[in-house]
Amino acid sequence: MSDPAMLLPMAALLLAIGAFAGVIAGLLGVGGGIVLVPAFFYMFSALGYGSEQLMQICLATSLATIIVTSLRSLAAHHRKGAVDWEILRGWAPGIALGAVIGVLVAASLGSVVLQGIFGLLALAVGAYLGLGRGEWRLGTAMPGGVVRAAMAPVLGFLSVLMGIGGGSFGVPLMSLYGVPIHRAVATAAGFGVTIALPSVAGFLLMPPAEIRPPLTIGAVNLPAFVLVVAMTMLTAPVGVRLAHAMDAKPLRRVFAVFLTLVALNMLRKALWG
Repeated sequence: MSDPAMLLPMAALLLAIGAFAGVIAGLLGVGGGIVLVPAFFYMFSALGYGSEQLMQICLATSLATIIVTSLRSLAAHHRKGAVDWEILRGWAPGIALGAVIGVLVAASLGSVVLQGIFGLLALAVGAYLGLGRGEWRLGTAMPGGVVRAAMAPVLGFLSVLMGIGGGSFGVPLMSLYGVPIHRAVATAAGFGVTIALPSVAGFLLMPPAEIRPPLTIGAVNLPAFVLVVAMTMLTAPVGVRLAHAMDAKPLRRVFAVFLTLVALNMLRKALWG
């Protein structure tokens, strides 16, 4: 299905989704993908584009937006000297490998299974946002050797299965190993680039679904990509200004509750339709 008449209502919904995702990303420091994937899923379903490949389209399109937003964020953080390039260089190869494996696995799974995976992982992210403590530690420095070789691919793999960049898993991981939060956020932008570039390349090569939104190439929907990137760039600075004007801790807990409800609804739909 590819009906150009659907582009107008799609565009209106995508502008709203992009605006919300940008504010949340700037306000709470979490990647927009955690908002974009369920928003895309509910929007495309409501417009009649539900199919066994719908979640692949949502994941791929979210990851495509992350290429642009993460590169922009990485450049801005680099200018401020906040990126830990030693961590990024050490972890990037394993993360990229995990991302490629994630694409291969996601391409072989049905939308219902991917909904269930997203719901479970989003519950974990919501729990950390709501209950996590800044003083929690697993060590005093980021691990290397065998531990890094095991953890880096898992980070990339799980991120692709959720359609998210480096923030939701990378920032908590680095914080648990004593990396200061601003440095962790900056370096996680590099994780996002490492996750999104190979995964989007893989999703673009996927055979197109029979039922898909207009202007979808492989599994990437071009209108969603363009409009969401444009809106997030406009509204993320608004979220940053709000973050400096108010206490973000209670807002993180409110968002954690919101994310938990979204995750539970995804699981409900996966289990009972």
